[in-house]
This record gives sequence, structure tokens and C-alpha cells, in this order.
Amino acid sequence: MVSATRMRYPARVFPPRRPGLLLAALAVVLLGALFYLAAAHVTRQRALDRVEDEALRTARQQARLIDSELAKFRLLPIVLSEYGDLRDALVQGAASRAATRLDDKLASLARRTGAPVIYAIDSRGLTVSASNAAGAQSFVGHDYRFRPYFQQAMRDGAAEHFALGNVSGRPGLFMARRIDGAAGPLGVVVVKVEFDAITRAWANDPGQTLLADARGIVLAATDPRAALHVLAPLPPATLAAIRRTGQFLDRPLAPTGYRFAGRDVTAPGGAPLRLTAVPAAHPGWRLLHLVPVTRALRDAANLARLATATAVLLLALVAALWLWRTSRIARAAADRARLEQAVAARTAELSAAMARREDADRRFRAAREELAQANRLASLGSITAGLAHEINQPVATIRTLAENARHHLAQQRTERVAASLDSAVALTERIGTITQEMRRFARRGSGTAGPIALDDVIDGTRLLVGDRLRAARVALDWPPPGQPSVFAGRVRLEQVLVNLINNAVDALFGRADPRVALTVTTREEWVELTVADNGPGIDPALGDEVFSPFVTGRPDGLGLGLGIARDIIAQFDGTLRIVPSPLGGAAFRATVRRT
Repeated sequence: MVSATRMRYPARVFPPRRPGLLLAALAVVLLGALFYLAAAHVTRQRALDRVEDEALRTARQQARLIDSELAKFRLLPIVLSEYGDLRDALVQGAASRAATRLDDKLASLARRTGAPVIYAIDSRGLTVSASNAAGAQSFVGHDYRFRPYFQQAMRDGAAEHFALGNVSGRPGLFMARRIDGAAGPLGVVVVKVEFDAITRAWANDPGQTLLADARGIVLAATDPRAALHVLAPLPPATLAAIRRTGQFLDRPLAPTGYRFAGRDVTAPGGAPLRLTAVPAAHPGWRLLHLVPVTRALRDAANLARLATATAVLLLALVAALWLWRTSRIARAAADRARLEQAVAARTAELSAAMARREDADRRFRAAREELAQANRLASLGSITAGLAHEINQPVATIRTLAENARHHLAQQRTERVAASLDSAVALTERIGTITQEMRRFARRGSGTAGPIALDDVIDGTRLLVGDRLRAARVALDWPPPGQPSVFAGRVRLEQVLVNLINNAVDALFGRADPRVALTVTTREEWVELTVADNGPGIDPALGDEVFSPFVTGRPDGLGLGLGIARDIIAQFDGTLRIVPSPLGGAAFRATVRRT
């Protein structure tokens, strides 16, 4: 029996593949280094992009803040140009009563709006009235004809100029608007806007914000060391021009200490910053928002190192792990795509919200203008409705007379034809009188005043409010003819009487015996026109406050009519005040000068 034996082969020994391992290690190291460089670049760029996106949103939000603030203050010179006392003060000077009244009005307006100072400069450059007239730093009497905003406003009609206050030494934007008179420019009204509150609001956002003009001068900043410094040294000619105008007084306008290299900025302390710039508020101005990037770059570097370590590990794995790495990259790409889509969606949402806000702002401004226009035309609308009845009656009578004339002409009765035509001519003259009075009342007044017949004013008022009095069944006692002449403007004095009589008729609604009386009393060189009613009277809690804008005793009233009426009488150097009513209700007395 032959026993079978198992043959044993020596174990196969593979030679060590050190060169391959070395090459593989070198390849892994090389690919890892390349991957790290790429990852560092990508993560750094993405971190900067995120910083820039956030900085851009913040800069735009801050720019909208200063835009809205300046838009509010830009309305003040336009509103002030309608003040009658403003023109009188510019003509009569700082010692006039109009200037004193204007001081109080400007001070009240400055308190309500938050404006640091509002003042009026006559055509010679002298300040005649100011909101700070009662303070130690009053502008009244100061000569500002050297100021560029005064010169440009007198030349072009309006101007905006940033400078240091000549009295206060505080920086701000001076908004000036020219006030014209019949013979030419009377002067300018100026509103100064300071940016302290705005910079405090900006300081709540991360980073630093600088507001610079076209020359690179920092006008306002959250970093107090940068305000009234320059982004780059100014040419000598530019510095000389600034010194001549006194725009920044004796400030040296030294560099801010920030070093700019494109969008990369180095802070005075050496910290790296990223720059985002947007236009702001005024032509040539830029809002520079500087965001620190140290933490973002550090996080980006950490992320790059982490990604590189992961990549090196994946390169060392077998094919299965390579597939896993491939899928991971695909998932990372999907995550990036979703993140980009989320960012795009958020950006679109913010853009839509901004568009809605801008649309709401436009609709608000349009509604405000419509309200002002409706207030101006309210009286004319109610008067026109009443005068239509006054015109329809004579028109119907003219038609009847024409038909009668045609009938008499056919019968050869010429004398009756002439009588009918004479009557028709008289009625057409009546219609002409009504339409002429309506056109005169509707036409925009020239603003001039002179001697006028008070009888003509009373007749015009009777014609304008007569139909409403009849419709409301209100008895009105009119003064007899033969009244003296007064110094006023006919249309504007009629507007005051119509306003007071309409208020009286409104107050008498629902009374069984409504009655209004218009009386005229002459006292030496003054004539008093009193409109009294037997209504419920004026709430004692209101008193003279009824003359203030938007103060009214009626739930549906705007509170503008009495204030406008008092301003009109003040333009005639007269007064409008509340007096005791002889009929037991309310009474208003307008006093104008007799001629």
C-alpha cells in the first residue's frame, strides 16, 4: 500500500514594493496639498462672499435709513416757503414782529421734527430768524453770504451743502431753498441736519460704517476717529478750495488710518476688513461698510484643513471607499446647490419686500398729496354744488322768455318781444355775475393786498354761501350796505368769511332755530368782522388750540380751516380770535385795517 503524501510548496514571498508605496505616498501628499490649496481658496472665497452679501444688505439698509431721514427734512424748506411770516420777516428784517413770530414757529417745528436748527437768511446774507433765536448760540444777525449753500440757493433755487457750523462747530448737511417775491429773490430758508442719531443707529450693526463725499472726505462714521478725515490725501488745490469756503473750519482733514487695496481694507489696528460701497443720500456720496473678516477667514481655513484631512483619508482607501467619497462629493454638491437656492430665494424674498416697501412709500406720498389737494378743493366743491342751483333757475327762465319772444314775434307784437329779450339779458347778466364770482374764488390768489370795498366782499360771500344757508334752513343776519373799505385781498378775505360761516352752519346741525350773524364794527383805524352763531359753542378745553393744525372739535373735521384763516388775516396785519358770542354759541372776530 502506497501512502499518499501532500506536497508542500514554499510560501511565495513578494518583494516589498517600496517604490510604489513611496510614489503612492507622494501622490497622496501631492494631491492632498493641491486639494488643500483649492479648498483654502474656495472656502476663503465663499466666506468672503457671505461676508460681502451680509455687508451689502447692511449697507443698503443703512443707506435707506439716511435716505429716508434726509427725504423727511427735504420737505421742511418746501413747507416753510408757504409761511406768510417767512416772507414778511425776510422783507422787514430781524427786528420785525413777523421775525419774532417766525422764531417761535421755527423753534416749535424744530422740536417736532428733531432738526438741530432752522433759520431764514435775507438776500444780503444776514440771518433774520432762527429756531435757536432764544439760545446762547443764536444765528440771528450772523452773516452767511460766504456760505456756498446760500450762494447756490440764491442762484439755482435750492442747494445742499455739508459743512461745520460756523457758530456751533458741529458738522451737518445744510438744506437751503430760495424764497422768491414779486420783485425777485427775498432770501433763503435753511434746515441743518446732523447725523449723530443716524450713526448711533448704524453702530448697532457689525463692522464700521463711513459716509464719504466724492472727494473722499468722511462726513460721518461709527468710528469717531474717522469722522472729518480723508480716505486718501487730498491734492493741495482741493485743500486750498476747502479752506477758502470755510467748509470744515480749521480741521486738518488727515487720513483716517484705514488702508484701502481694492475691496480689502486694513484697519488702523491692523485687522483685515472687507469693503462694500453703495450710493447714499446725496449725489457723489458713498456709504462704505467695513466688515471684519478675521473670524470668517479662520473658520474658512479650519474648514479647508478638515476637508483636506478627509480627502487624504479617502485617497488612502480602497475603491469602495472611493465610491463612498464620490457619493459624498455628490451630496456636498447637492447641499451647496440647495444652499445657493436658499440664498437666491432669500435674496428674491428680500428684493420683493423692498419693492413692496417702496411701493407703499409711493402710495403713502401719493395719498398725502391727494389729501392736501382734497383739502384745497373741498370748499370749492361744496360752493359749486350750490351755485349750480343758482344758475339753473335763470337758465330755465331764459328759455321760457325765448319761447314767449318767438310766440310774440309770430303775432307781430314787437313791444312784448323787446320786453322778453330785456328780461333775458338781465338774467344772463345775473348768470355772468355768479360765474365771475365763482371763477374769482376758484382762481389762485396773487398774494397781494390793497384797499378793497367791504360791500363787494360781503356780496361775494353771500353769493357763495347763500344756497347752503337756504338748504340748511339757517338764518343769517347780514350787515347793511355802506360798509368802509379795508386793507386786504378780496378773494382771501372771502375765503376767511366762507370758512367761518361754513363752520357755524356745521355747528348748528340739528338745532330747531339755527341762526348766524355777520356784524361789522368800526373802531378808529380798524374794522372788526364778527361771525357768531347760537350753536353749542367751543369746548373750553380746546381754546386757542383750535387754530393749531389738525386740532378740531368735529369728529369728521381735519383741523386745517381755522389755522389757514388766521394765517390769511395775519398776512393783512390783522388778527383772528375767539370772542364771546352775542347769540350764545361760538363767535370769531377778524380785525383788519381800515383804509
